[in-house]
Amino acid sequence: STWYEFFPRSCWTKNCTQNTLQDAEAQLAYISSMGFDIVYLPPVHPIGTTKRKGKNNNVVAAPGDVGSPWAIGNEAGGHKAINPELGTLDDFRSFVAKAREYNMEVAMDVAFQVSPDHPYVREHPEWFKWRPDNTVQYAENPPKKYEDIYPFNFESENWRELWDELKSVFEFWIGFGVKVFRVDNPHTKSLRFWEWLIASIKQDHPDVIFLAEAFTRPKVMYYLAKIGFTQSYTYFAWRNTRWELTEYFTELTKTGVSQFFRPNVWPNTPDILTEHLQQGGRPAFMSRIVLAATLAASYGIYGPAYELGVNQPIAHGKEEYLNSEKYEVKHWDVDNPLSLRLLIARLNQIRCDNPALQSNEGLRFVGTTNDQLIAYYKATPNMDNIVLTVVNLDPRNAQSGMIDVPVEELGIDPHRSYEVLDLLADNRFLWSGWQNYVELNPQVLPAHVFSLRRRMNTEQNFDPFV
Repeated sequence: STWYEFFPRSCWTKNCTQNTLQDAEAQLAYISSMGFDIVYLPPVHPIGTTKRKGKNNNVVAAPGDVGSPWAIGNEAGGHKAINPELGTLDDFRSFVAKAREYNMEVAMDVAFQVSPDHPYVREHPEWFKWRPDNTVQYAENPPKKYEDIYPFNFESENWRELWDELKSVFEFWIGFGVKVFRVDNPHTKSLRFWEWLIASIKQDHPDVIFLAEAFTRPKVMYYLAKIGFTQSYTYFAWRNTRWELTEYFTELTKTGVSQFFRPNVWPNTPDILTEHLQQGGRPAFMSRIVLAATLAASYGIYGPAYELGVNQPIAHGKEEYLNSEKYEVKHWDVDNPLSLRLLIARLNQIRCDNPALQSNEGLRFVGTTNDQLIAYYKATPNMDNIVLTVVNLDPRNAQSGMIDVPVEELGIDPHRSYEVLDLLADNRFLWSGWQNYVELNPQVLPAHVFSLRRRMNTEQNFDPFV
């Protein structure tokens, strides 16, 4: 799966103050043109006003500040309502239908937390843990603090009623045709709850997908997978060197972890702007999207920030975006000629054309004579599709070296030449033997994505080996 996250309230055209779901329908063509098959929306529910966050996560909102979509609930409704500024439930139903016309599924963000203005707080105070001064401690996920959010008490005396109600939230949106859910911070809620909920939902809807957004300890991430989460975010964003990437993806694909954990790799999210992207600029954005698209069967990006190369942090040493879209309406110039949209579209087309890239099982790393180059191939079980990727991990300098190609392992005659077709740049090279030379300039294109082909004896054209 290929995921594209965007805020439907932000503007992609001139003379726009704030988009609606109807406006966002027009943006689906752009997303589809890049080859994504899942459109992921942050929460689309009414946003609280009490303790509303201002721009740049300011604890005091100024007049006109739109607030964080994750502070769910006000007088217009809660988890089963649409923010009136975005539209209506009918508008949402239309958005889902339009996405399907483009062969895309809509993924919803499920965040089980509430604004102090949520109807649950008034109607079901027993679902929260009240302090002696009649207040509720706001939610935290250290080091982050969410002053605009109340957490549920999943172990309250009325836990059964709470659990049933939260299950009904999933069922409500399934009724609108949503079968993909990104779950916000599941590790900060009851793990027993998730085990019960996912099993209950899948009894009636076995095709529903649950993506765990849990950047936490490995054992907890793996436990979430074992209790039912279909996919999970990973540490990919912070794995930058050849050794780090090789070790991490070997763990994910070649150990017992692969039997229950399905990784979904994201180079950025609205919460994560890594130091590597901040300092590496456009070359880093190019290399990370190639790595994401070719290392993992499932990946996603937060756009249009990614394809436009947005990399200015709120402060030195911080991974938060300056003027984060979480707290304000952005105006994106998606037609910017420096956009990476064509590269992303090409990568997603390559993924569609090559079954080897649609699985994690056939991943093998190969040696290089330069630590700034990482090389690996993916192959189908019968070796009828092989894709070899080489990426320059240095965003500043051209790097070169010899790449080890395990020709006998791949069924290639070591004594005959074979063709490699660079699917990104549409160039062809004739290689021979088990070591071959590559050179990659990060300012031009920091990667090769090769399809391997073998040489024929006849005067015919090269026949595809993949």
